[in-house]
Amino acid sequence: MLYRRMKNLDRDLSILGFGCMRLPVLNDGSIDEPVATAMIRGAIDQGVNYIDTAYPYHNEESEPFLGQALQDGYRERVNLATKLPSWLVHSREDMDRYLDEQLERLQTDHIDCYLVHSLNRAYWEELVPLGLDEFLDDAIDDGRIGVAGFSFHDPSVDVFREIVDGYDWTFTQIQYNFMDEHYQAGTAGLQYAAEKELGVVVMEPIKGGMLATGIPAIRKIWARAPTQRTPAEWALRWVWNHPEVTVVLSGMSTPVQVRENLSAADRGLPNSLSEGELRLFDLVKYEYTKRVRVSCTGCKYCMPCPAGVNIPECFADYNAGTIYDDPGVAKINYTIATGAFFGGSPSCASQCTECGACEEQCPQGIPIRERLKDVVAYFGS
Repeated sequence: MLYRRMKNLDRDLSILGFGCMRLPVLNDGSIDEPVATAMIRGAIDQGVNYIDTAYPYHNEESEPFLGQALQDGYRERVNLATKLPSWLVHSREDMDRYLDEQLERLQTDHIDCYLVHSLNRAYWEELVPLGLDEFLDDAIDDGRIGVAGFSFHDPSVDVFREIVDGYDWTFTQIQYNFMDEHYQAGTAGLQYAAEKELGVVVMEPIKGGMLATGIPAIRKIWARAPTQRTPAEWALRWVWNHPEVTVVLSGMSTPVQVRENLSAADRGLPNSLSEGELRLFDLVKYEYTKRVRVSCTGCKYCMPCPAGVNIPECFADYNAGTIYDDPGVAKINYTIATGAFFGGSPSCASQCTECGACEEQCPQGIPIRERLKDVVAYFGS
């Protein structure tokens, strides 16, 4: 495992962080706790020391699960990160109440790295007058949190710069991968954060798994490289190649993914990709751009849908059909996954009532209502 430095922390951070938003689940959607615990502890045993969760992950079960998984001495071996749920805060008292609840959920007396979750212009302008800076200062002073940061979800890099300059942050968390160089904060934001000596934690390095798919045309491009790697490793290595990046979060869902990512993290040095390897990314980006119809990462911020639509599943199956040029198989997966073959409440795209609630929450800025119409046209209703 390789490590990088972040100011104000007493230990260097593993370049691979374990994101607890996509843990393995059982048929009923609950976390598969034995498997997930073994994955997290195994990663820590192999050198991972940054574990990230948040209040809403896994229907608010990620934090309580992680609090149990980090027992038996594992809590002391990691920098634990979680996030203030910005959208639920309506007063200065709410900030303290949610932090205290999170400490109880996580069975700890402090959060090493505490983020203000999903900041955009609207949340920033709401939270600052409520006393956000005072809350963070007080929480650091009384030891409930170690350092403060924020995760960013706004289309404007100018908003990112404003937030960076608005408080004495230690770090920030941004979406960054080779398909999203100019998305939200993007490369400009990454460099600005580094100029301000902020640590940078990267989320969605594999774009919700979309960059790890085994598309034949993509694999042919990667096969031109003298060193052979999986598509997932190529994506991770591209992010690690940037010296401004401190930690790359991976939302690992299987033990195999943990093993593969741990192996890749042994080689993720900055500026370690050759010019020839970097040129391959341009070819891959072009191929993906031709095929992907909806840039949804499956973060589930749009959920639950008031009309019962499983929005991420609809987009995942739609993209799968266009990426693999196999709408037949994709439609079978779609109809099974959205419940059309079974009793109970289906969750297909044709149920959309166009209320727009999903678009208010989408960090990707996707016009969800229009794209759901495309899904209906592709698969039928």
